[in-house]
Amino acid sequence: MNNPFIIGLTGNIATGKSTVLAYLAARGAHVLDADRLAHESMQQGTHTYWAIIDVFGRSILQPNGEIDRRALGDIVFSDPAALHQLEEIIHPAVFSLARMELLQVEAPVIVLEAIKLLEAGQLVTMCDEVWVVTSSPETQLRRLREMRQMDETEARRRMQAQSSQEDKIKQADRVIVNDDDVEALQHQLDTAWQELSEKLAARM
Repeated sequence: MNNPFIIGLTGNIATGKSTVLAYLAARGAHVLDADRLAHESMQQGTHTYWAIIDVFGRSILQPNGEIDRRALGDIVFSDPAALHQLEEIIHPAVFSLARMELLQVEAPVIVLEAIKLLEAGQLVTMCDEVWVVTSSPETQLRRLREMRQMDETEARRRMQAQSSQEDKIKQADRVIVNDDDVEALQHQLDTAWQELSEKLAARM
């Protein structure tokens, strides 16, 4: 497929992006996970790996030499300046890997999922549309506590480390509200997919 339709999917932590991703994947969309690409970019020996060590030191390494993402997360999620430094290293690497993968994908629809899609700059330029998944803060907090076993302090810290949902919504082509009403979510996704199918048909 020379001209796939690329959806940029984003949303803050615990808004349920994985549920939306599963729906789109079940309908044949190719999922490109920016977090997976970020993990790949940090593998031992890469340019990104050494750049991260230069900034954060060897205390973030596991015994086998790989970066301990949990230890790194503990640093950056409590220090906005450190988080910005990490993003300055990782975002260009993710963009490069995403561009290479897109060239190899044969699918009419590609979903580029990235929690920092709008903040990363380059990634969003690849997208035909931006879909933002939202949930109430109460729902986010409950999911983090129940599904990720975070205490309330840690959960709120992770939530506050991200840009506001309102800012994301302002930049969205489509907003998907996911507050555990399964029927309402299904209806939104069915409508979105139908409209997307019509756009693809018009392109042919």
